[in-house]
Parts: sequence; structure tokens; C-alpha cells
Amino acid sequence: MRLLHMVHTLNPERGGPPEAVRMFVLAHQRAGNEVEVATLDAPGSGYERLASCPVHACGPGLTSYGYSPQLEHWLRANFARFNGVIVNGVWQFHGVAARRVLAGRKPYVVFAHGMLDPYFMRRYPLKHGKKLAYWMMSERRNLERAQAVCFTSEEEKRIAARGFPYRNFRGVVVPYGTLGPEGDSAALRAAFWERFPALAGRPYLLFLGRIHPKKGCDLLIEAFAQAAPKDYLLAMAGPDHSGMRPELEGMAARLGVADRILWTGMLSGDAKWGAFYGAEAFILPSHQENFGIAVADALACGAIPLISDKVNIAPDVVADGAGLVEPDTLAGARRLVERFAAMAPAERAAMRERGLACYGRRYTLSNAAAELYRVMGLA
Repeated sequence: MRLLHMVHTLNPERGGPPEAVRMFVLAHQRAGNEVEVATLDAPGSGYERLASCPVHACGPGLTSYGYSPQLEHWLRANFARFNGVIVNGVWQFHGVAARRVLAGRKPYVVFAHGMLDPYFMRRYPLKHGKKLAYWMMSERRNLERAQAVCFTSEEEKRIAARGFPYRNFRGVVVPYGTLGPEGDSAALRAAFWERFPALAGRPYLLFLGRIHPKKGCDLLIEAFAQAAPKDYLLAMAGPDHSGMRPELEGMAARLGVADRILWTGMLSGDAKWGAFYGAEAFILPSHQENFGIAVADALACGAIPLISDKVNIAPDVVADGAGLVEPDTLAGARRLVERFAAMAPAERAAMRERGLACYGRRYTLSNAAAELYRVMGLA
């Protein structure tokens, strides 16, 4: 089969959807299918080189909404070449273009990627008013005309679009996760240590994700200061588009732990996997995660995840005994650190083994391509 992914951008610093597209491209290819990607990136941005398939840059879109006549024109001229289309994300023009061109002509599904979570309604009430108007004008029709709206966990599906009326779309949960690391774990760890020698051979907790209020970074630093063993370091890995890092660095200085925190910026490739392999544990006290791809990455590397109950796959992690879960509060983040620090080496080893089994059973993406084809009526 030949499949098309549509996504606002392939910029890796924009979080989940670009990473999801890159992983699904590989999963489709491993299943023996052809795949292409259409984006609202500007031609020549360089992001098109980050996917292992043909990429059609049809931007730049006008404003953050991404209105681009070029994208719709390209889709009208090319949609007949594809058996099915996967639209990644909501609230942006590529979803409108998909409905206008594809509805009734070509099977397509929409991946919500957490963008229908009611967290955003509570966190940004003014933006919610704008989204509510857009929902009534267009977005609900974009979802209703799709074969399905795809979610990555039962919890994401359960809470999706609360606060929006006329939720008449068909929601399905599809397999999700990560393709995991490639290469020898020791070599990957050494690649990370070569870039950040201050962490070589030292015990550290790893945060890997965007530096953003949603991620609970402030809770993490305070909990680390209060509860982490004195010989532990904290690696804060990820881009800071929100401008939060200076505030967090000031907090670390006030709490007396600035010299125990290393800010790595965004990690990818061998350095990213090496960071997981070298960590004592991965920690994410997030206020909202529709899935938490870094949690699956951690499990794939045998790193114990210490996560909040707002990570939607937390129930799976608890059920499999693969990590520790607490509320997304300062007390909860502190308990994550305290509980991990109190674990005996044998307990940690057993939890890592259960984590690897959890990853292999739930989050390898091995069944993702086949399930998407079934949902689109192509299997």
C-alpha cells in the first residue's frame, strides 16, 4: 500500500507529532508499504531530511494556524496516488484540507496526539473560548468525516474533547510506542558520556522532554532538592521554547542544587538513547501526557520510569509493575524520588526486567501499522 501522513511540521523540537510521524514512517516501511509525508514546513527548512521517505513541504503556513493554499492544491493533485491518509494533530489547517479533499473520496484517520485533552481547557481558558468557536465552525466536522479519531490510550479516549459539544466522532485506541534503540547499550552510553563527561559514571535522574510548565519541571527541581540522595545529579534534557529555563535555574540556585543539575538541551540519536541507558531512573511529574513517548523510550532501555498519574499510560505501568506513579503535585514528585531512593538493588533490577517486558508487550509499534490499516478499512 501507499500511505500519506499529514502533519503541521517535522521540526523535532515541536514534540510528539513530528516524532510520531517519523516512527510511523519506519513502521509502515518495515511492513512493506510505501509512505510519503506532507507538511506545512517551508521548502528548504531542512526538516524534510529527518524522515526516511519523500517529504512534500507545502508551507510556510500563514500564522500558527498554518493556512496554506499550497497544501490543499498539492493534496487535490496527489491524493489519488494513496490508499489512505493519516492526519496528525488537530486545530490546524491541514485537518481542514484533509476534510475538504478526502472526505467521501479516500479513507483517512486523525491522530489527536493529546490535543483534545481537557487539561488545555483548564490551563488556558481564554484559548479554549477560541477553540470552542473553531470547534463549532470546523474542527468537529473534520473529525466526524474521518474514518476514526485515533487515541494512544484508553484514558486519552475517555477524556477527549470534554468541554466541547456534539462529540460525534468515532474514537479508537491504536497501538503506539517507540521503535526503541539500535546498537550496543554500552556504546550508546559512552556516546552520551563523551558529550557530557560530568555525568560519566555518576548516578543521575533523567528528565527528557520539552522544558515547559505542563511537564512539571518546577515540581521536579524542588522534589530533587528535597529528596534526592546527595550524590545524585539531575540531567534536564530538552528544548526550552517556553523560556522557562532561567526561572528554573533561579529556583535551583535558591534551593542549593544548581551545581547538581546539568542542562543538555535537546538530545537525539545515540546521545538520547545513551542518556536513558546511563540513568538510574527517568522522571516525568507531568500535568498532562496523552501518551508519554519518553516513558516508552525509558522502558525500552531498562530505565525505571517515575511518572505522575497524569501520564495516560500510567495505569499500564502500574499494572505491569514497571515503574512508580504518584500525583502531579510537589508531594507526589517528592514521593517518586523517595520511593526510588529507598528501593534495594534487587528491587530495581526486578522492576527493570518488568519494564522491558512491558515495553515488548505494549509499546514496540510492531502492530501499529496493521491496526491503522484495519481502522481505515484497508486490511
